[in-house]
Amino acid sequence: MRARVVFLLLTAAAIGGCTTLSPAEVRRNDEIQCRDYGFRPGTASFAECLQRIDLDRRADRRARLYNDGPFVRGGIIYGGFYDRW
Repeated sequence: MRARVVFLLLTAAAIGGCTTLSPAEVRRNDEIQCRDYGFRPGTASFAECLQRIDLDRRADRRARLYNDGPFVRGGIIYGGFYDRW
């Protein structure tokens, strides 16, 4: 019985960890972070803060996409072949 409860809790935690934020929630969190940094909404510096957060998020996404592939590990792809330096 106890093992079943532990299994159900672990399964629920794994499923709960797979949720993603909606674009509105991401924007709200970004705005909160910029306010916490001291920027005031409606100013150019606030807009720049939001832009930098978005650019950082995109750079992280590109890094995961291009650097975590199974065939790219510190080398370059040249002419269709994988060559190491």
